[in-house]
Amino acid sequence: MALPPSVEREELHHRSIDMRGYRRSDGLFDIEARLIDRKTEDMHNSLGQRTSAGDAIHHMLLRLVVDEDLLIVDVAACTLSAPYAQCPEATLSLQRIKGLRIGAGWSKAVRERLGAAQGCTHLTELLTPLVTVAYQSLWPVRQAKATQATIKIDSCHAYAHAGLLVQHLQRMQAAGPANGP
Repeated sequence: MALPPSVEREELHHRSIDMRGYRRSDGLFDIEARLIDRKTEDMHNSLGQRTSAGDAIHHMLLRLVVDEDLLIVDVAACTLSAPYAQCPEATLSLQRIKGLRIGAGWSKAVRERLGAAQGCTHLTELLTPLVTVAYQSLWPVRQAKATQATIKIDSCHAYAHAGLLVQHLQRMQAAGPANGP
């Protein structure tokens, strides 16, 4: 299924976000994001500096290094293109999330450390979908350890407490290991 056709229109802005998860040889995991913003017309920032149509206004890279328990072991970020010369300095603020664990309270902890003038809006915004990529990337590893306590009941439609998936998982857990003793 696709979106219904729209009326005739003109593209004004294109944001491209690419996110990937990797298993590292040292047992840790790299969760990476790339964000690129482009305009279809020349743009002038508040200082009058021009970015030509099609050139990247923002081009940013972000890497979280996490362990199996989703503890952030390291953070790396760089800004390859930005509208202002001081923008790349904001990548240093991401070090404040080192040592946090992805899970309950994540968004609040990120806002406290990186909110407003403490960080870069674009890099901070990437942290929310990057968490989803971390969960998806580590799913096979974490699934092996899954218990009722780690099932995220009511976290989304598929995991609704009265839904078929949760009922199935509860039956499977009650039955114990299929090939157990």
